[in-house]
Amino acid sequence: MDHCVRRSVLLGGLVENGNTILMPKDDAIELMGVVTEKFPAGMFSVNCDGRSVLATLAGKLRMNRIRVLVGDKVTVELSPYDLTKGRISFRHR
Repeated sequence: MDHCVRRSVLLGGLVENGNTILMPKDDAIELMGVVTEKFPAGMFSVNCDGRSVLATLAGKLRMNRIRVLVGDKVTVELSPYDLTKGRISFRHR
């Protein structure tokens, strides 16, 4: 019966579920940046602290049709695994 029960153990912010280790979505790194270039398919190049990050629009921004233009100040959420790709989560006024 024990092999059927899946136990989750909290390990310093990581959750172990069976053989995979999952990170909570709250561990995203948030940075402020400025949009420097717009690419097709909703991709943007954002300059964050001298680094160039390739970012897409978050689902809520797409759903509410928030327009992001070159020169806009945005908040970008970066994954701890790949710091060159991110998600635009907020456009500042």
